[in-house]
Formats: sequence, structure tokens, C-alpha cells
Amino acid sequence: MTMASKRALITGIHGFTGRYMAAELQAQGYEVLGIGSQSSDEDGYFQVDLADAAGLRKLLAELQPDVVVHLAALAFVGHGVADAFYQVNLIGSRNLLEAIAACGKTPDCVLLASSANVYGNASSGLLDESTPPAPANDYAVSKLAMEYMASLWQPRLPIVITRPFNYSGVGQGENFLLAKIVSHFRRKAEVIELGNLDVWRDFSDVRAVVSAYRGLLDVAPVGQTVNVSSGVAHSLRDVIRLCQEITGHELEVTVNPAFVRANEVKTLTGDNARLRSLVPGWTTPTLSETLAWMLVGK
Repeated sequence: MTMASKRALITGIHGFTGRYMAAELQAQGYEVLGIGSQSSDEDGYFQVDLADAAGLRKLLAELQPDVVVHLAALAFVGHGVADAFYQVNLIGSRNLLEAIAACGKTPDCVLLASSANVYGNASSGLLDESTPPAPANDYAVSKLAMEYMASLWQPRLPIVITRPFNYSGVGQGENFLLAKIVSHFRRKAEVIELGNLDVWRDFSDVRAVVSAYRGLLDVAPVGQTVNVSSGVAHSLRDVIRLCQEITGHELEVTVNPAFVRANEVKTLTGDNARLRSLVPGWTTPTLSETLAWMLVGK
């Protein structure tokens, strides 16, 4: 079967990552369909909530996709209602896997997007997939719980789990850190309030993340968990400095104690050796290149 005749289903297709994932798969010749919880009259889009187990089963039986990319999630770590993380990220994901397993066709690959947040605060240095999880907030616990739940479906479904580290790009919501900083520079704000400036993060580019996901769909390393990361950590001070260099604008940074989370993960850097071995030639732009794209469009 050629890619042109393969059908991909993306959950959360109207989210930040979902839009880039759809474009990536369409460029490879896939027929792309998507689901989400909001209404839309866009072709190939179906409104169904992950909480609606019966609705998911009915839809999957009709669509019978060749590959599934599960991106739909409650992703904002600062979200105030802990129950929602578990309802969406754990129970919703289980409903989806149950619907796929019952749809009458076994896909070639089911890619589940987890999160590098599952590693928590406990480990330093380069974190690889064998690093013991130590989730430090409800979001991370819900994602790790999803991983364990998915393992129950491994005998029946060709599941691959990804653990993306931080990533950004044009169109990301300002409740995410890089997008917030970029928006302040774009509108030439005089002051920005941030939390801990000495938090170090591994930042990738959303275009590289969806390229990695597409590559993993192609090779379908079933049963594996794969980090998606740049392998390079930058502090928030680095991010501010790079933005100043790109735009020529300087702003004052103030630390708002309300933004300093007690359970903050101090350093997250991902070892991407497994991804590079599975998807040869995969690369991600430098943080400077990603910021330039977000700030000045190139």
C-alpha cells in the first residue's frame, strides 16, 4: 500500500501540534482525518470527545485508519483542576485504544504522545528512555499513567510511545513559556514577568517534532518508548538573550514569585540517540533558528 492510499487519524488535529502533524502527513501523501472536541465544518474533521467511549467506537469502526497519532491531551501544566488531567489524558486515551482495538482493522502504528515531564526532578544530565520516571505534578502523573495503561493494549495494538521534551513554534499558545517570551518581544513590551530564570530546558522545533513522529510511523518500532528532544539545554536567561539579539529589543525581566512552582523541574535534557537510530537523518533546528522563525518569520 502506498502512502497515498494510507489513511491517518490525528486526535487533537486542531491543536498546536495537530495542525503541523496534519501538514506533515499530507505532504507525504496520507489521507488525513482528524478528531477533536470542538465543532468545525472542515473536511475530514469529526467532533467527538475522548470521554465519549461509544462515540469513539462508532467513529473508528467507520474510519478504520492505517495509522493513528494521538495528540489530544490536556497539556498545560499550570491547569488548576487535577481531575481533568486524568479524565482526558488517562481515561480518554483508554477509550481511544479500546475503540481502535474494536474497529475491525489493526492499524500499522498507533503513536501515543506522552511527555518528558514523566522524568520529573530526580535525574540530572542527559535523560534517556531508561531513566526512572519520577513525575512531579498531576500532568506528568497522568501521562505516565497513560503509558502504563497503554502497555495493557500492546498485545493487541502496534503502540509506539513518544516522550517529547519542550518544543515550540509559530502558533503556540502564550500559556507556554517560549511563546509567551516571543510575544513580549514581538510587541516590544518593556517588562516581562517570569518565574525561575535558572530553569534549563531542552527545546525542539515543532516542525522537527512532527517530522520525528512521521518517521516513527514509517518504521513502527512497536513496543518502544522514544524521546523526542534536541539534546541541548538552554536556561531562560539564554532564551531572553537570544531574543534580544534577534530583535534588537531589550526588556526588563522581573521574577514573579507566583510563577515559581514548588514542583518545578529544574533541568530537562533529552538523550535522542534512540530516535536518531530509528529515524536516520532526523535533526531539529537550533533554538536560535526556531526563535528567529517565531520572531521575524525566517
